[in-house]
Amino acid sequence: MVYKDFAQLIEAAKKKPRKVRIAVAAAGDPHTIEAVLKAREEGIASPVLVGDTHVIHSALVEDKETIPEDDIYDVPDPADAARKAVSLVREGAADFLMKGKLDTSVFLKAVVNKENGLGKGGLMSHFTIFEVPGYHKLLAPVDGGMVTYPTLDQKKSIIENTVGVLHDIGYDCPKVGVVACVEKVNPKMPETVEASKLKEMNHKGEITGCIVEGPISYDCAVSKDIADFKGFDSPCAGDCDVLIAPNIHTGNIMGKMLTVTCRARMAGFVVGARCPIVMTSRGSTPDEKFLSIVVSAMAAQSNEEA
Repeated sequence: MVYKDFAQLIEAAKKKPRKVRIAVAAAGDPHTIEAVLKAREEGIASPVLVGDTHVIHSALVEDKETIPEDDIYDVPDPADAARKAVSLVREGAADFLMKGKLDTSVFLKAVVNKENGLGKGGLMSHFTIFEVPGYHKLLAPVDGGMVTYPTLDQKKSIIENTVGVLHDIGYDCPKVGVVACVEKVNPKMPETVEASKLKEMNHKGEITGCIVEGPISYDCAVSKDIADFKGFDSPCAGDCDVLIAPNIHTGNIMGKMLTVTCRARMAGFVVGARCPIVMTSRGSTPDEKFLSIVVSAMAAQSNEEA
């Protein structure tokens, strides 16, 4: 299964057998409230809101909606709200987590707490997936939000995290391109050397469930015509599902270019924890937050089924 757009992904999420529950920390942001209410309306996820009840109720009144009082927790302090939302997931009262109106550092402190957090001991990375005008299917460039300068082993973990999410939402064998500015290994460009090593790991069965190509340039990764013109022969040429960035700057810039300049729609969450963690920017649109809930809900339910 490969999704060509978010409409297909939403329909798949609506067909899941159980509506999962999402705990929102500091849930006073109107855009976040709008997104979780839409997810509830679509039958994808039901919200559990943690934050200042006065702010939450004001947002609900503005949207002319209600949520059962049992699903609203009055925790006005943002740090306390983050800890409470994490505890709801740990206790099984919610299936996954979302950041509302609070600083990312405060939110993550609760997530990574060694005693009461949601870590599993492995690498956490940021999964993003885009609907890009001009590309024939959804595209996942990673990691532009968590791992700053990933080592070879960390890039391997990022691939495994990302491929795991794609398997969870229905993909069979994602095509992964480890991007660089050239398609050939150059000892003076460590990014190309590591890309080649990751491809070799895939061939040896050390990275499974996907096809890894690298190094591969962005244009060859997304355009078969350009790849053919350059003589670059690969099953991933012009058909990548995933793009592995050499560092956080490349991943972040790719994502912003796609959304701001190319008008792409995106969804994203943190993967590698006990559950999906929706951590969109406070300036993200309700659509981005909703789509992030959709893909996270699918991953959360797949994890439960496993």
